[in-house]
Formats: sequence, structure tokens, C-alpha cells
Amino acid sequence: MRPTPRLFWLLAGWLAWAVLASFWKPLIMPWAAGGIALLLFVALDAWQARSKAPPRIARKAAHSMPVGVWREVLLEVDNPLPQKSIIHVFDHYPSACEMEGLPFTFTLEPQTRARASYRLRFTIRGEHSFAGIEALIDSPFALLRRRVFIEAPHHARVYPNFAAVAKYALLATDNRLSQIGVRQRRRRGEGLSFHQLREYREGDSPRQIDWKATARVNKLISREYQDERDQQIMFLLDCGNRMRAKENGSLSHFDETLNALLLLAHVALRQGDAVGCMSFGHDTRLIPARKGHAALNYLMERLFDLEPGSNSPDYRSAATHIAQTVHKRSLVLILTNLRDEDDEELRDAIGVLRHRHLVLVTSLRETAVQRLTDLPRNTFETALEAAAALQYIDIRNATIERLKRSGAHVLDVTPTALPIALVNRYLDFKRSGAL
Repeated sequence: MRPTPRLFWLLAGWLAWAVLASFWKPLIMPWAAGGIALLLFVALDAWQARSKAPPRIARKAAHSMPVGVWREVLLEVDNPLPQKSIIHVFDHYPSACEMEGLPFTFTLEPQTRARASYRLRFTIRGEHSFAGIEALIDSPFALLRRRVFIEAPHHARVYPNFAAVAKYALLATDNRLSQIGVRQRRRRGEGLSFHQLREYREGDSPRQIDWKATARVNKLISREYQDERDQQIMFLLDCGNRMRAKENGSLSHFDETLNALLLLAHVALRQGDAVGCMSFGHDTRLIPARKGHAALNYLMERLFDLEPGSNSPDYRSAATHIAQTVHKRSLVLILTNLRDEDDEELRDAIGVLRHRHLVLVTSLRETAVQRLTDLPRNTFETALEAAAALQYIDIRNATIERLKRSGAHVLDVTPTALPIALVNRYLDFKRSGAL
């Protein structure tokens, strides 16, 4: 039990009465009688509040939620009593999320039900648990509030934000991929895998003409090719300390990279390729390459609770492990946040991989550095900041050029631009036959 503001006001009046009684003696006896009456009144109110049945409160929330996206949680409150009840409700949500809307105050008529919803947004992926629901129930005379804790365990799995994957799937169904920046360039006669025979069209290469089929039907017949299927993509996902960086309070670099990984995995699986992943730098997990629609769910289940640590990435060790375990030629994507001190080690890792695999190093570019170069240089301090930022960018560009000369392809983009840039680069590889 805890007192309400109404009880505090009554106690304040009783104490004011005591001040008056100290100056005028005839008020002492009524003051004492009033105190005893107030005590009995509060005791009766407490007994009635404790003897009443507690309300029934239930929570409805999804078991799977995306990180960084607002979701609603519904609370239902039933009043089983034959009289009106005033109930204050607070849900003990997980600490790894932001909340808007709590607490609620319900004024329920006898034997009625009420609903209300609040919003929360998880900031950390993984398994999270809701505790119970706390309710404060006003006593019949509203002098006390009875605290009731209702056990209502609920477990939620917080996954990477798969909205981009869902959006891609919808646009792919409607053939409107250009709306999210994915370039589609139709190519005829230059694929790697035979698709079908068809009538000759203007613009077909003479090398496409199937002369045996042409002779049988007495008209020009062309061979049509498609991008080769049954290829393999392996992600090398950096879980080192740099991937914990955030820009403008948004998702971390690691979460942005994980979203891009899932989008490209979805695209590659739709192309008929197999997709696998290995994390390194903190938590090492090797997920063998798989094909089919179930492979994306398997990949998400294995990666949804993966978090970057405080270690530095060991590119050479990760590349050696991939070289020893992945024998089929693959597109190996190293997803990291590049620094100039990684130059030598990363080039060694590329040297280990490039003998069998096609290597793409994807590095996240910090937008904060670029903003420094755009500031007006009207003071000595801003000029120094701009000069330091330009020097950092020059060193980074030089590192990228050395990586390219060592035999790797490099993609240097901002975190928000990574998903579509990664998909477009993959499709370019498919069209060029580089795999």
C-alpha cells in the first residue's frame, strides 16, 4: 500500500488543525478525535482495498521484432469487481529498448474491459524478456493505492531490420527494382549459362545463331543465355570494435552492415546462388553456404544475436580459415570499417583468398569526416579540422588503391548507401562473368 495525494491533503489539514490547537486549547480534544477517526478511516480503506480481487491484465506483443523500428504493445485490463475501479498500469519492458506511452491510468466501470497500447523500439538485437506488469489500484475512498505485480513473462527475439529485404521482395514481384536503386540492364547473348532457343531478333550477335536449328526450321534461330546460377557467396563479417560506431544516433555500423548482408543474401538466393557467412574479430561463427528460401531464415537465426566486441579484427586468420574450408570458387565479401593501419594485414588476407576466390572489400565511410571538409573555414580551428579530415581521406584513398592493386575489388560507401551499392556490385559481377 502507498498513500495517495488525497491522503496527504487530509494529513496536512489535520496538522494545520494541530497548529491551531496549540494556540487554542479547546481544539485539542477534537483534534485528537479527528486523528483517531482518520486512522480508523484509513485502516478501513486499506482493508477494503486488500480484500478486493486484483484486475486481470494481459499483454500482447510480437515474438519477433526488428531492431530500430517502433512497434506497438497492447495491454488489456479487466475489472472483475461490481464497482468502479481506477487502475494505474506500468509494464516492465526490457531495458534494451526505448519506450513511449507508459504509464496508463484506466477508469473502469464494473465488470468491463479496457485496452491501451504503447510503443517501443529495440536498440539491441538478441533475446529479450519482458518482466511482469505493475498495477496500482485505488482504494474505495482513494486514500491508498494497492500495488499488485502480475507475472506476465514474454520473450521477444530482436532481428536485424529486414524491412529492406521485404521491400526488395515486393518490388521484385512487381518488377520495379529501380525504385530502390537496383540497376537492371538486360543482356542478350553474353551470359554464361544456356537458357533457351528463340527466333533471331535484330541486335543479336551472329555468335548466338544456332545453325543446326536454323537449318531444321528454315529461319534464323538464336541461343539465349542467362547469368550463370549455382554460384557461391561468402560473407566475412567484421565483429571488431570499429563496427560499434554510430552516426547521428542511428544504427551502429554493424547493424547497418548486417542489414546489407541480409538484403544481398536474399538477392543472391533468388538468383539461385548459395550463401554462407563467417564472423570474425570477436565472436567467430561459420555458417556453411546454403541455397533455397530457407537459407535466409537460417542465416538470420544464426546472426540475429551477434554483436561486435572490443577486439581488433584479424583479417589474415579469417582469410586463412575461409581458404581452408571453402574450396569452391566464391565471391568473398569482407565487410569491415577500413583503417590505414590495416593495409598490410588486409593485403596479406587478400593474397590468401584471391588465388581461388573473387574478393570484394566493403568499407564503411564515416559521414562525419566528410562533413568536416564541407564546413566554412573562417577560423583557424575549422581550418585545422578541415585539413585533418582531408588528410585522413587522402590516406584512406591511398589505402584503397593499394588494396585494388593487390587484386581485390573495393567498395567504399556510407552505411546508409551500403545495401543497394552492395546489391548493384554483386549484379555487376554476375553480368560480367567474373565468377
